[in-house]
Amino acid sequence: MHLQLPKSTKNYITPNGWQKLKTELYDLVHKERPEIVQVVNWAAGNGDRSENGDYLYGKRRLREIDRRIRFLTKRLEIAEVVDPEQREATDQIFFSATVTILRGWGEEQTIKIVGVDEIDTKQGKISWVSPLARVLIKAYEGDTVYLKIEGKTEEIEILSVRYQKID
Repeated sequence: MHLQLPKSTKNYITPNGWQKLKTELYDLVHKERPEIVQVVNWAAGNGDRSENGDYLYGKRRLREIDRRIRFLTKRLEIAEVVDPEQREATDQIFFSATVTILRGWGEEQTIKIVGVDEIDTKQGKISWVSPLARVLIKAYEGDTVYLKIEGKTEEIEILSVRYQKID
């Protein structure tokens, strides 16, 4: 699954996220695709293609790989890498910040604001276009912000803002 970027925006991404996309693209182009092409060519030589499972699966997998290669290539072309470790020290929240907040129900949570291709909620990585990130961005450590979702408003206190490497 991948999220759409807002129209006419850059694809902000952390160095680690950029490297993961680049590695996936390399693996698809130089490893997985050539292996599948080899299987398809072998299967095509086995006669009737209409009932040849290796051939049919291989062709379908090739289409999926080619679609993913096109997607990754486009994403990387518009990528704007933002390294949190190179950012000037500030207590204001921007892309690539690691933020500790106090949620309205009393739970402390640490989140990292990352690119749309880096989301991993189990690791606290949220997209910079998510509703939570949108209310946090440009706020400062110590501020209280209000997240409105489905007619409900949650009060969120910003406890700390750091700029550190995001794995």
